[in-house]
Amino acid sequence: MTHRIFITNRGEIAVRLIEACDRLGYDTVLGVSSADKDTLAARRAGRVLTLGGPRPSDSYLNMNAVVQAAISTGCTAVHPGYGFLSERPAFAELCAENGLTFIGPSPEALRVLGDKLTARRLAESVAVPVSAGGTAQTAEEVQQLAERIGYPVLIKAAHGGGGRGMKLVESTTELAEAWQLASSEAEASFGDGTVFLERFVQDAKHVEVQILGDRHGHRVHLGERECSVQYRYQKVVEEAPCTVLPEATRALLYQSALRIAEALDYVGLGTVEFLYDVQRDSLAFLEVNPRVQVEHPVTEAITGVDLVREQLLAALGEPLSFTQSDIALTGNAIECRITAQDPENELRPSPGTVTRWRPSAAGGLRLDTHIYEGYRFPPFYDALMAKQIAWAPDRAAAIKRMEQALAAFEIEGVTTSLPLLRKILAHPDFQDNTVTTHWLNELMTEKVNS
Repeated sequence: MTHRIFITNRGEIAVRLIEACDRLGYDTVLGVSSADKDTLAARRAGRVLTLGGPRPSDSYLNMNAVVQAAISTGCTAVHPGYGFLSERPAFAELCAENGLTFIGPSPEALRVLGDKLTARRLAESVAVPVSAGGTAQTAEEVQQLAERIGYPVLIKAAHGGGGRGMKLVESTTELAEAWQLASSEAEASFGDGTVFLERFVQDAKHVEVQILGDRHGHRVHLGERECSVQYRYQKVVEEAPCTVLPEATRALLYQSALRIAEALDYVGLGTVEFLYDVQRDSLAFLEVNPRVQVEHPVTEAITGVDLVREQLLAALGEPLSFTQSDIALTGNAIECRITAQDPENELRPSPGTVTRWRPSAAGGLRLDTHIYEGYRFPPFYDALMAKQIAWAPDRAAAIKRMEQALAAFEIEGVTTSLPLLRKILAHPDFQDNTVTTHWLNELMTEKVNS
């Protein structure tokens, strides 16, 4: 059967999804906003349909418009990419009601994973380590919970991410106000003001496991990634594997991720995220992202597995073509997110027209992008321009290869994060892999204050 896939996304991931469909021989229809009708993805898709206006609520987040467009173009499945509708259980249900295959896990799994408190309880039920924490109803109960956990504590939104609704609390005098503020932010951002407390780990690494499951009960992991280089909870540089994990901890990491996948009867791609406390050599479950991740290329680089291809096949009912023992992790890979943001001004967006675009053509590199000379950034979306990926037999060689790639990259017309990425790669802390999740925040603060 020849499938026709409706892709409802934009930017580099839309290009990536079209390429995977092309390799499988699937037809593609791209749903775009009126601001994205002339993009690289629109040029490469088999057919393009305008969903609505440039604002995401009028196009990429308009569930009825997406489903109607998919049906009217004869599509059999919908791939939401990442962001937008990719984690909406209501959208997955709407696809099913209209005979469309949603490329992602079941609505039930999305619902469980969309609530961090429910996901946390699921992790605990299958003996996956979690941080001390929980939620409470009254101010007195919140105070008591924080004292049991021990300061500092982190307040987090149950239904959100990206740092919104998140507050670090150092002492009891700050707690009540921070709790109310976080809840208000969560309500405004995610439509649900539920928040909870977790122990704050000062020197933590962000590690995550790539999982993949099919509709026949098969589930595998494809190793881990480290994403500790973050600025205000936004990932900037990722790599695979995490070279500082002891083998026993790595084994626990994989076992924990697969326990959660088993508990959910998980189908498709997912990422199980953890914090690794370097000082205590301990793991704590964070959340599961039930979709393809921005940083998936580093896993592809060390496994040789086309994750988007496998995600498509699994969702369409094909059994996995390999087992856990077939997966070998080879070498090290690093990904740098190149964005139209100004490192001299706290990475504020820097929209404009790209007048020069000259990536490095050296070997061992991969570039996922939707940018070309003459591209003009619409003001409605994120600032991601490209993902530069470098692979080498070991981490030091991968860093060197990435440094050469970034040095040779020529971009003009917009201010980009390239200078910051070059600085990160050259920094002794990054080269020694002693960075933790707060390292880049501190580096940026030092620069501002110097």
